Amino acid sequence: MMVFPAVDILNGQCVQLVQGKRESAVAYGTPLENARRWLDAGADALHVINLDGAFGSAQANVREIRELIQETGVFVELGGGIRSREDARAWLEIGVGRVILGTVAVREPEIVRDLSLEFGPEQVMAGVDARGGRVVIEGWEEEAGDYLSWAEKFEMLGAGSLLFTNVSVEGLCKGIDPEPVRHLLERTDLPVVVAGGVTTPADVRALRDLGVSGAVLGSALYSGKITIIEALEAAQ
Repeated sequence: MMVFPAVDILNGQCVQLVQGKRESAVAYGTPLENARRWLDAGADALHVINLDGAFGSAQANVREIRELIQETGVFVELGGGIRSREDARAWLEIGVGRVILGTVAVREPEIVRDLSLEFGPEQVMAGVDARGGRVVIEGWEEEAGDYLSWAEKFEMLGAGSLLFTNVSVEGLCKGIDPEPVRHLLERTDLPVVVAGGVTTPADVRALRDLGVSGAVLGSALYSGKITIIEALEAAQ
């Protein structure tokens, strides 16, 4: 199982939010210095979110993300503010390993099929952000149906993987809820990366034992509740 340190970018800085709320942002320095910090500690991939993009400024942080990709050379999965095929193509062409399609995949599901055909499924990840079993989009403000049904649809359309974010526990550092993850894995054969609530090595081991392909470390990593080394050991 892979471990993905999160590098969330807002106003050019690496930040962490609680429950996706912009006003909760705590800054930790530049994206590149944080990326290097986690890679130096043993990580070999990054989960990058363009928060300005998610909040409506799709062209924000391009320079910082391009620099991060070019300077580190590691596998990067990127989400936030990808609202069109053109946005996705632009990121893939500068070296992003795979794009995460969230709101746009719900609004225009055919974009998943089109990009998977153009770039290959391995470069297209569909985002399943859920609260109480319901997909939430538009900055987690709007419900859009059953999360399992959406996961099945994204698989049918050709997505190569899924990012499941449990919004109910995201950013709280109180541990994962394994049940929605278990239900999701029962309904799809796609690789699933899980975000939200990953706080301790026990959480990582639980996800590993469930059979997920990756875990995203965010607030717990930045607050020191878990280290990269602990997470990597638990993932093995």
